[in-house]
Amino acid sequence: MKRETMPELKAQAREVWRLSLPAILTQITTIAMQYIDSAMVGALGANASASIGLVSTSTWLIGGIIGGVSAGFSVQASHRIGGGDDRGARTVVRHGLVTGMLIAAILAALAALISEPLPRWLHGDEAIRADACAYFLTFALMVPFSQLNSLCASFLQSAGDMVSPSVLNAVMCVLDVFFNALFIPRCGVFGAGLGTASACAVVSLLMAAQCLLRNSHLHMRRKEKDTVRGAILKKAFRIGFPVALQEVFLCAAMVVQTRIIAPLGAVAVAANSFAVTAEGFCYMPGYGLGAAAATLVGRSVGAGETRLARQQGNICTAMGALFMAVTAGIMSVICPWVFRLLTPDEGVRALATQVLRIALLAEPLYGVSIVAAGALRGTGDTFVPSIMNLCSIWLVRLGLALVLVPRMGLRGMWIAMAIELCVRGLLMLIRQLTTKYYEKYKKEPV
Repeated sequence: MKRETMPELKAQAREVWRLSLPAILTQITTIAMQYIDSAMVGALGANASASIGLVSTSTWLIGGIIGGVSAGFSVQASHRIGGGDDRGARTVVRHGLVTGMLIAAILAALAALISEPLPRWLHGDEAIRADACAYFLTFALMVPFSQLNSLCASFLQSAGDMVSPSVLNAVMCVLDVFFNALFIPRCGVFGAGLGTASACAVVSLLMAAQCLLRNSHLHMRRKEKDTVRGAILKKAFRIGFPVALQEVFLCAAMVVQTRIIAPLGAVAVAANSFAVTAEGFCYMPGYGLGAAAATLVGRSVGAGETRLARQQGNICTAMGALFMAVTAGIMSVICPWVFRLLTPDEGVRALATQVLRIALLAEPLYGVSIVAAGALRGTGDTFVPSIMNLCSIWLVRLGLALVLVPRMGLRGMWIAMAIELCVRGLLMLIRQLTTKYYEKYKKEPV
């Protein structure tokens, strides 16, 4: 095998950074929205914050399914664009939009149906159940727009356009501030959900317009007509189903985690929610680099550049560990001030600071797991990584939590989390270095 020279490695690192930076900025705006919502709701008191924290894992579960659907089709689009088949990529896009919106409609209906009993199932305090129900109901109404936004953003990224999703998500952040300021004073926690849903609805339509009307690879042509292509749907299922199933079971594990935490009281639930929000700052580079890795690897695999694709995956993974180590160090220093912005409750701030600093020790290996998963997704390798992730969180994290939480409270949960993130990172690193999927792709006719 040809050994890479230092100039080649530097060139690849620059390309990774060029694509990653807009994706990182996208993550910044996403986390900023969480901060905005948390800060504005936090001003209403610990119970209001706890009501959102109680159902947050359930929203992540649905978001995981949305992401799985997007991955199943965007990976195929990336492969076809890399192979010079823009017509085939557009066919994949059309199949993805129809399938995704059908799934989103079903998810929205189911979420609306369970919004009332969900807080009770999660063992939330009586005082926070009504607000938790209202917030989750607004989330249910947002699901179709979230799916549209996710699909179109992932298609744009597969075509190498990282800037448009970044800019439009920044617009979503601004709109979120505006709508929250409008609705929260009038509707409380329900207003926070309504504000986010309104911002998402506007931006999802703009994202669709950018993807379907303006992108040079993907914009739709009236003369192009497609019949249902079973091969596309089958491959989308093969790639996307493990991702979605992984996210469902990961979020189901988070729901179990929430149920373990809920009896600790509103302060613990609120502190956990704020700590999770603050941690989001740390893994922004990871998810940005993961998106870049999926795009670079997917297009290189589609073009038949096997060595280049593996090189790109390895560089992205190394950069993920490095950047998340840096952000973890920064957050460890500034988190007390961050929590002062999020909540006026001193007890919540103190506990959130303590537990967050525990998890920050594991962030470099968490970065490895995120970015390696993105690189592997670009090759179409999703089943084994999903199994690895599930075994890690269910056996390691929850197993340890059942032992540690009764003895150490919320700190025990975050110790279990830190250990599990390290295990997950090592497993994904091994898979990235040993997978055969870089060599498996074969160009498919449309």
